[in-house]
Parts: sequence; C-alpha cells; structure tokens
Amino acid sequence: MDSVKINIQETSNETIIKFVSSSILINGGSYEYNNIDEAKNSSLAQQLFYLPFVKKVFVTANFIAIQRYDIVQWDDVAEEVKEQIEAYIKKGNPVVKENTEKKEPIEVYAEVTPNPSVMKFGTNKALTQTDVELKNIDEASKSSPLAQELFSFPFVKEIFISENYISIMKYDMVEWNEVYHDIRAFIRNYLLEGKTIISKLPEIKKETTQKTEEKTNLSDIETKIVAILDEYIKPAVASDGGNIAFKSYDREQKQVNVILQGACSGCPSSTITLKNGIETMLKEMLPNQVNEVVAING
Repeated sequence: MDSVKINIQETSNETIIKFVSSSILINGGSYEYNNIDEAKNSSLAQQLFYLPFVKKVFVTANFIAIQRYDIVQWDDVAEEVKEQIEAYIKKGNPVVKENTEKKEPIEVYAEVTPNPSVMKFGTNKALTQTDVELKNIDEASKSSPLAQELFSFPFVKEIFISENYISIMKYDMVEWNEVYHDIRAFIRNYLLEGKTIISKLPEIKKETTQKTEEKTNLSDIETKIVAILDEYIKPAVASDGGNIAFKSYDREQKQVNVILQGACSGCPSSTITLKNGIETMLKEMLPNQVNEVVAING
C-alpha cells in the first residue's frame, strides 16, 4: 500500500469533504460512524474521531467522507487529515475489520431491461460506490474478481456493476430464459461467500466514469445539467439496469454530450429515450440553453 494516494474532493455540502483513495479500501458496501463507540471495527475512524472537529465518518470502497463541526473550516485542516489517512493506509492497516464469517441474507433477482441483450441482476447487498463498466475479461482481471468469473460464462459479452445491481450483456448465442437462472444463482453464491467484488477501480479515461460528474470546475450551466440528470433521469435509467453520465457541454452549439452505460449501451430504444425524454426535459428546464443531446455508448 506504499503507493496509495489520497485526493481531497469537495462536496455540495460545505461541512463534508471526501478523501478519495487510489486503492480499494473495503470490499464493497459502506460504513457510517456517528461517534467513536460506533467505530469499534475501524481503528482509522476511531483515530479521526480524536480530532475535535470530526462529527461523522463515512467509509466506502474508494473514499472516506468526513463531516466537520463548525469550529473549523476545511481549508485549515483538510491537508492534515489527508496526511493522517494516507499514513495509516500506507502502513497496511485495515480501514475496517470486516466480518467475513457472518453471512448476511443475500437476495438476487433478475429483471428484463429495454435492451434485449442485457439483463439486470439486482441485490440487497451494496456492491460498489463507483460504477464500474467492464468490456472484456482482460479489463475484469485487473479490477473485479466477480466480473472475471462471470466472463467465464461463454455468452457474457459486457458487465456493468453499480451500487446494488449488475447488468450483463450477452452474445446472441443463447436466450436469457435459458441462462439467467444460472447467472442469478452464481452471483448469489459468490456474494454469500463474501468474495471480493471490486479489487481496484479500472484505470480508464475520466470521461467514461462518474468522476466526470464530480469535477469541481463545472460551469453554472453544466452544474444544472448534472443536477437534472441526477435527480430526474438517473433513477429511471438505473431501474432499467443502465446509467447515464454527463461528459461535456458545448456552449456555442448548446449541445450536451452524455455517456450511456449498462443496459443503455447499444440499446435500440436509447435514441428514442434521448430525444423524447432527456433532450425534451433539458430543453424545458433550461430554456435557450440546450439544442441537442448526443449520446456515446460507454
């Protein structure tokens, strides 16, 4: 863990700041601590609570979010906290002592999507805090043991892992009604055994990940576009096993560029959805600011 890097990332809440890690911190899921007593399974969180301004600590697979009391400003203490977190992780200490022996009840269900090539496998277990799209087994071998094993099924073409579901795109060699039972059983058994879901976030271009949406240098119009996508579009898209991510905005052309992932990628109905849904909504909510929405398959 000597090479781990921590980056500071602001949030929409000025009292909360993220410390984003270049390496995976925990195996899926998330932990929220409101005080030092709740943090018995995390020595790092306990250390952080000794800082008098720390109000709450939130740990996910790739970042630690901290909420502060108003006695300080983040500009005065963020670098100090970053160094403390970085030093702790570099020593090889576990961020959270996860209980792998206790098997939580796991449910996995299969849902059809508007894309006939893609099926969504939802679960009651948190899988990742950062969406991960894997196009082949080589990409999976570098970042997701779960996806790597799923690619051993010969009909699996692409995999998209989100917070609580996995969208799988198949080749046309089989029909979903012939194989979805096997996939659902495999995913459930994998999760029951507590195996690693994401070992490392894929090193892919920033514009193909949700990190693009989290940039702090967005213009006012870009911020509004992202907010509309997050509030009105993403929930509906996620229910169909897909994802939409903001890429860029051309102010001169008034063109919004988005990235389609999961079930949305290559979906025959995605163009209709864009034109009749997303484009129309953005035009209505941002009058004279949007002429067109252009999609790129993730």
